[in-house]
Amino acid sequence: MLWRHFALGFSALLPLVNPLGTALVFLGLVGIQPVAVYKSLARQIAINMVVFFAVIELIGSYVLSFFGISLPIVQLAGGVVVAAIGWGVLNQPDADSASQAAGAQMAASKVAPQGMWASKTFYPLMFPITAGPGCLVVMLTLSAHTMEGTTLTENVLARAGLFVAVILLGVLVYVCYAFAPQITAKISPSTTHGILRVIAFILLCIGVQIAWNGLEALITPLLRHHV
Repeated sequence: MLWRHFALGFSALLPLVNPLGTALVFLGLVGIQPVAVYKSLARQIAINMVVFFAVIELIGSYVLSFFGISLPIVQLAGGVVVAAIGWGVLNQPDADSASQAAGAQMAASKVAPQGMWASKTFYPLMFPITAGPGCLVVMLTLSAHTMEGTTLTENVLARAGLFVAVILLGVLVYVCYAFAPQITAKISPSTTHGILRVIAFILLCIGVQIAWNGLEALITPLLRHHV
């Protein structure tokens, strides 16, 4: 249960967070800075992201209960959204990635004030640049998905697996942001885009699977009633 939800959460959130791609945007915004500044900003952004996801994971199910939204509905709607995001990334033209990288490199050639972004590590550097509204929807869906367990132990293991995935994503964000100049110099935008497309296809499949689970839960009682 733990590793299944870890794999589900990590593979669903990775293409949305996209540490390599957002590292280009991060570098373009922050500009040329000392190495210590990159590491300091990256550490705070990663911590903010982990806390952000953890809060959503803990209170997401209660928010849904407050509004009277059932788990199958969340799975169906959230799965459709996840699949749509995956489909959009999968069909994104190569030129978008290349132009984004070029724009980031041009912006990085300008020196930004060293302390300009120190107070903006939550907004906008973490949200919405690193983890946008799509991540919020997916995390709510995954949080609801962890409640499928029949026992308390299964639910705890599912949440633990999802949290481990979030921590690993935080580590990836830190590494990509802290060493953004070195990484962007060694990895071509086309390679990054190719990797992203493979992950986007997996995200599309995950979204369809989650939506099917919700649809199945809604249809099964109706079929039994007619039979």
